[in-house]
Amino acid sequence: MFNKILVAVENTEMGKQVFERGLSLATATNAELLLLHVISPFDEDYLTAGEMETQSSYGTSQVHSVEYYVGKWNALKQEGIDFLTLFTNQVIAQGVTADFTQELGDPSRLICEIARSWNADLIVLGRRGLHGLSEFFLGSVSNYVLHHAPCSVLTVQGIISATPEKPVTASSI
Repeated sequence: MFNKILVAVENTEMGKQVFERGLSLATATNAELLLLHVISPFDEDYLTAGEMETQSSYGTSQVHSVEYYVGKWNALKQEGIDFLTLFTNQVIAQGVTADFTQELGDPSRLICEIARSWNADLIVLGRRGLHGLSEFFLGSVSNYVLHHAPCSVLTVQGIISATPEKPVTASSI
């Protein structure tokens, strides 16, 4: 049925649900998993250069601002590696072959490109359930992937929340 499943995850409760669905399918079909996390410049977690500029002035404080920015960037990358490592270890403990990758860019396009180059049979990703203007202004990764993926796509429906999702900690996994 499926030999290679690409699972696009985030460090949120929704990401955990997507991961569990992908792991369940891989276990049932004896498929290989590739866990993908995309750091997007459009996420609120991404520290932009504009933020760095407002925190600095010319001179030595600009050097400190760059150091601060690089430190924040490295922390964001490490957070992604940490939760991907936790998820990958869970997959391997279930006897499923797994690997992970973390990329920077537009999640919509990267998910499709990686699925194509890895020859995925299935993409599993979340859907926040945005409608109308929210979907228009915030975009829809799942909608793009559904229309451009080189393989089948399974979207895991999320519940629309009034508050932003909090990162999943090691104790909640």
